[in-house]
Amino acid sequence: MKLLFVLFVSCAWTLIGAQNYYQALMDYLENRLLAIEDRMQLWHEQAHQYRTEMLDFKKLTSEAMTGIKNDHSMMFKDLKGASARMDLVEREMDYVETQNSPRACATKAEKVLEQEAWAKQPLEIFNLSNLFTARSLEESVKILKRIGSPKGMWTRDPKSSKLYVFNGTSGDTVYEFQSVLDFSRSLGVAGSRMIHLPSKWTGPGSAVYNGYLYYINQETDTDVQVVKFDLVSGSVTEIAMFPMERNTILYTLNPETVADLAVDDEGLWLLFTPTDSEPNISLAKMDTSTLDIEQIWDTRCPRGNAEAAFVVCGTVYVVYNTRMASRSRVQCVFDVNDMMLTEEAPLLYFPRRYGAHASLKYNPEENQLYGWDDGYQIIYRLTIKTKLLA
Repeated sequence: MKLLFVLFVSCAWTLIGAQNYYQALMDYLENRLLAIEDRMQLWHEQAHQYRTEMLDFKKLTSEAMTGIKNDHSMMFKDLKGASARMDLVEREMDYVETQNSPRACATKAEKVLEQEAWAKQPLEIFNLSNLFTARSLEESVKILKRIGSPKGMWTRDPKSSKLYVFNGTSGDTVYEFQSVLDFSRSLGVAGSRMIHLPSKWTGPGSAVYNGYLYYINQETDTDVQVVKFDLVSGSVTEIAMFPMERNTILYTLNPETVADLAVDDEGLWLLFTPTDSEPNISLAKMDTSTLDIEQIWDTRCPRGNAEAAFVVCGTVYVVYNTRMASRSRVQCVFDVNDMMLTEEAPLLYFPRRYGAHASLKYNPEENQLYGWDDGYQIIYRLTIKTKLLA
């Protein structure tokens, strides 16, 4: 009996302990769940706050971007308006200068065969007296007319009064006029003599000298050809193969010009680049009779942003511009006689006209540049002065 009582008491205590343990466990779990619920509630509130702040930030950002876009549009319109006003001011200044030419252009040039053509319009003069080379230059300009394509070339034979027009960037036809005056009075190319070549000229890089046409031909799959064509007999007298890669670009702003022939008092020159990876323009002196290469120089003038070049007294003047056509400028000069360095030459600007020069051809007999600018035929008259050596 006593043993049964002890067992009963023991079981009762065990049950009471288990119940207490269970109750304590439940209380603990309930407290933990309440804590988790509190944490979840806090996270929910924080997430809602963050979302509200993100929406507010997005709204502010959107409003700021809209304001920036509006400001950008207004600024762009203002810049376009300023650019248009600048163009208008430059045109008005050019006009005023044509009506009030400096006394420097009152003196007649020694060799101007077309006095009537020049007399129609006063000249603008731009003093370049600080350009020190074998000679120094001053330029004046006359816009003669506008015919043909935006790109092309026109030039005059230094040994005659005949004028030659190359319309476009490639073709087998050249237009010959008896004089600049005839060209200025003609309607387009009417009245000219059409000369058909046996092969196409490539790019506005041709030259005419003493009755012969020198032009670049790149129809072959190998080297570039320099062709000498007799304008009197109508036949090819010489062809020289020039070691250049196909599809090279001499002036990056005029990719149609693969090479550029030039004439001055010292004869025939060729501006070229051997490979498209070469950064600078190279210069070669050529024999006008045989087309043999007499000497080659690296001008150290970069091809990048170059639009044209011309040679005066053995000095190369490279003309540069920008992708969006602006003022053409001479900012690299190379003298084969080492009498002047680029660092010694000031930055020289051409008067702003219509676009960019597709070609510039110097005539040593007249001291004039024949330029093709967006289809306009322009003449720049140069006054040559001998450099005084210290």
